[in-house]
Amino acid sequence: MNSFFKFSLLSFFMLSFLGCKEQEKPLNPQKENRKKIEMVTNYGTMVIELYNETPLHRDNFINLANNKAYDSLLFHRVIHNFMIQGGDPDSRNAKRNDTLGNGDAPYMVKAEFNNALFHKKGALAAARDNNPEKASSAMQFYIVQGIICNDSILDVAEKYTNRNKARDYFKNVIEKKLLLDSIQFAMDNRNLEHYNILMDSILSLALSEENYKPYAMPKEHRTVYKSIGGYPKLDQNYTVFGEVIKGITVLDSIAKVKTDDFDRPINNVRIHSIKLLK
Repeated sequence: MNSFFKFSLLSFFMLSFLGCKEQEKPLNPQKENRKKIEMVTNYGTMVIELYNETPLHRDNFINLANNKAYDSLLFHRVIHNFMIQGGDPDSRNAKRNDTLGNGDAPYMVKAEFNNALFHKKGALAAARDNNPEKASSAMQFYIVQGIICNDSILDVAEKYTNRNKARDYFKNVIEKKLLLDSIQFAMDNRNLEHYNILMDSILSLALSEENYKPYAMPKEHRTVYKSIGGYPKLDQNYTVFGEVIKGITVLDSIAKVKTDDFDRPINNVRIHSIKLLK
């Protein structure tokens, strides 16, 4: 799952404002009777609500927690002002120099995107590889720390979301296969300049299509991103399925630990247990 978030830190600030947009009204979040889980780490305890709007991810996470699948795993990837990532089953007994991030359960979870759910600070979301359906890792997850955003950053993020949406719009169009393959090649080879040029091209093509409806970040989301922060560039591209409601300082403490060149904490950050609260 290390392909998750390719270009995420570099490309975040390299895009410009998208002009023509259709405002999308967020759906009303289903806050009633949300399941809560307790995540105990060696840095403290967080309580996380799981969203009813994402039942596949909610039920999968609860099932794994009930079977103690997360107990003793590590947060193996930590990037300050971005996110903390865990859930690799290979991390349980990992040695200091082991490469982590590729372990998982033998299945994936279908993507569950919802325009009411977004990557605000404390959001729980599913990691994934670059599969075309954007299906989620069964086990690996991340919790967003992010940054406080201004309107310029949010405009950049909005355009990034639209470029991904444009790419998805053409994914089954045979005439666009060469362009899509070129985008994938640029991504795989970390050619950021070429990647951005190609993604701008596919967005321009999509905007000329009558059936393509550009994404517009809801005003409510902008308000939250400008107050508590988050990482809006990931919206509508990775499934968000919960949020931290207690212990946000634990997230901040983990996010600032020292890490190696692979973003793995120098000193292990371990999940002692995850359990469903009654």
